[in-house]
Amino acid sequence: MNTKYIDLINQSFYFPQEEFKLEGSYLQFHDIDLKQLVETYGAPLKFTYLPQISNNIHKAKKWFADAIEKHDYKGKYNYCYCTKSSHFKHVLNEALKNDIHIETSSAFDIDIVESLKKGGKITNNTYVISNGFKRAQYITNIARLINDGHKNCIPIIDNYEELDLLSQEINGKYKVGIRIASEEEPKFEFYTSRLGIGYKNIVPFYNKQIKENKKVELKMLHFFINTGIRDNAYYWNELTKCLKVYVNLKRVCPTLDSLNIGGGFPIKNSLGFEFDYEYMVDEIVNQINLICKEEGVDVPNIFTEFGSFTVGESGGAIYEVLYQKQQNDREKWNMINSSFITTLPDTWAINKRFIMLPINRWNETYERVLLGGLTCDSDDYYNSEQHMNAIYLPKYNKDKPLYIGFFNTGAYQETIGGFGGLQHCLIPSPKHILIDKDEDGNITTKLFSEQQKSEDLLKILGYHEQ
Repeated sequence: MNTKYIDLINQSFYFPQEEFKLEGSYLQFHDIDLKQLVETYGAPLKFTYLPQISNNIHKAKKWFADAIEKHDYKGKYNYCYCTKSSHFKHVLNEALKNDIHIETSSAFDIDIVESLKKGGKITNNTYVISNGFKRAQYITNIARLINDGHKNCIPIIDNYEELDLLSQEINGKYKVGIRIASEEEPKFEFYTSRLGIGYKNIVPFYNKQIKENKKVELKMLHFFINTGIRDNAYYWNELTKCLKVYVNLKRVCPTLDSLNIGGGFPIKNSLGFEFDYEYMVDEIVNQINLICKEEGVDVPNIFTEFGSFTVGESGGAIYEVLYQKQQNDREKWNMINSSFITTLPDTWAINKRFIMLPINRWNETYERVLLGGLTCDSDDYYNSEQHMNAIYLPKYNKDKPLYIGFFNTGAYQETIGGFGGLQHCLIPSPKHILIDKDEDGNITTKLFSEQQKSEDLLKILGYHEQ
C-alpha cells in the first residue's frame, strides 16, 4: 500500500516542483538544504531567500515586455515595489538591484526613501509613488523629499483636501496622481473603497482644483481593487470602468500620461496552485490598448505596485513538533515550538493558508493531525491546507524529531506580528536567517536577528530601567 508521506504527495500533486524537491528523505527549497539550516541554526527559525525577490521581478518585467511588443503598445512599463509588504533593508536592497521604483504608504516610508538615496540605492529618477491617507507628518515628509529635488515623487491624491495641504508645503511645481475609489465585490461588507475619489467625481475634481492650478501637474490615474488581479468578471468590469475614467480625464488633461493598476498578483499557496500570469498581463495590456485606440487617446505608461508578489515567495518559517496530544478518538494535536498568532499572524487574522510541508521523514507513514501553537489561546492553531480541509504529516514519534516548514510567508508577517516587539503570551520571536547566493552560485546564510530573550521583553514591559 502507498502509505508513505511521499506517496501522498505524489498522488496529489506533480512533484518535484520548481522550488521543491527531495534529497533522500529531506525537503529542499530552491536548492537550500533545509536539514542543514536546522542543524546549523535550530528551530524555530524564519528565513528570507533573497534571490527569489529578483526572480519574481524579472518574471513580471518579461511578461509586460512581451505583451507590449505583441500588441505594439506605445507606452512604457514601470515596476514599483509596495514597501509595506516588507520594509526591511535587505529586502529593499535586493529589489532595487532590478531597476524598479517604489510605492510608499506612510510618513516613515519617506525616511526610508531618504536613507536609500543616501546609500546610492535610488536616485532622483526613481519614481516614488506616495499612496494612502496623508496626515500632517506624511505631507511634510513628501514635501521635504520633493523640495530636496526628488521631482519623480508623485503623491496620489486620496481626498479633496490633500492638494491644498501639499501645495502649502511644496515649493514650486509638482506632479500628482488621483486614486479611484473602486467599487468592492458584491459580497464585501461595504460598497465602495474608503481609499481615493469616486469614479464620477474625478473629472469634476480635476476641473475644479487642478486644471487652472499652475503649480500642479496631473500625471497619473491610480486604480486598485482589494481582491487583486483575478480573471473574473468583477476585475475586468472594474478595469473597464477605470479606463473610461482615464479616457475622459485624458481628453481634458493633456499632462495625464500614466495609469497605475496597483498590485494584487497572487502568490503560490499550495502545491496545486495555478495562475496564468502571462495571460493576465497580456489581456490587461490588450484591453488598455484597445479602449484607448477606440476612444482616440494616447495609451498610458503602465505602473504596477507588486508587494506580496515581490517578496512573499522569498520567505519561510521552520518549526519543530514538540509533542502530540490525543484529545479525543479523532483529533491529534501536534504542538509546535512557537506560535502561529505571533509568527504567522495572517493564519490567525484572515485565515490565510501557506504551503506547509515536513522537512524530514518523507519516507515514513503519515497521519491526519491538527497543529497547535504554544500560546494559551484557543485560536492559536492551523487546521487545514489550501487544497483540502485537513493536514497530513509523517506520524509523530517521540524518538524521531519532526520539523515542518511554512513557505512563501515573506510578505507582511514580520510587520503585522510586530518584529522585535512584544508577542502574545510573551512567546519570543524566532531567529531570522538571510539566505543568498555568492558569485559562484553557492548558497550562503547569515544570521539577521537572534531569537528574543527574556530581558528584551522585560525591558519593553518596563521591568528593567531604560
